[in-house]
Amino acid sequence: MDATYFGKRSRGFGLLVAKDVLLKIPVVYCFIRYETLREIQEKGFEVQSVTVDGRKGLLGLFEPLPVQMCHFHQQQILTRYLTRNPKSEAVVALKRISSYLGRVSECRFRMMLDCWHHRYQTFLEEKTPDESKRGWHYTHKRLRSAYRSLRNNLPYLFTYRKYPQFNIPNTTNALDGGLFSSLKDLLKVHRGIGDEMKKKLIVDYLENLRKNPYKNPL
Repeated sequence: MDATYFGKRSRGFGLLVAKDVLLKIPVVYCFIRYETLREIQEKGFEVQSVTVDGRKGLLGLFEPLPVQMCHFHQQQILTRYLTRNPKSEAVVALKRISSYLGRVSECRFRMMLDCWHHRYQTFLEEKTPDESKRGWHYTHKRLRSAYRSLRNNLPYLFTYRKYPQFNIPNTTNALDGGLFSSLKDLLKVHRGIGDEMKKKLIVDYLENLRKNPYKNPL
């Protein structure tokens, strides 16, 4: 399940879509102001698990359901902090560890992360003097943030392995890169139309997908 927004959130609207991972079709969709499970549950569906993009507040929002953090978005977070061409040894090592997401067990990944922290702890704690009240700031703030992101999200990065019976996807790509990208490309062709006409186009597109799932990319 994922949501995307059209226009500014204060004035636009959102589209929430729940996709069946076995049938590979959108089974429920609705227009929303905020991401919520209520719209799905009110239509009589039982939600077994949720894969989310890691936006602030989302990971804890759906508990006690099994919640999976999208691996692609986790990598994007790290790239934002560490850049695509890191120079320092510590950064290169952390990015190498992150590349094992989806390839190793949670135990193995946690062990690699612990070893990295033990090796570079002194480097992480380096401080630079400044004129703030505290008189200093951490020299490698972005690296610290990247590590903290991995550490904090760790409980949600391997949920898909703990519940094999649910076939939980470890990314939201089937909606983000498939359905939502195609939808936004469609609306770009019709620039200038109002929100109500946009919604009609979206509904028509999704209904066609449900009837002919193999004629459209998902």
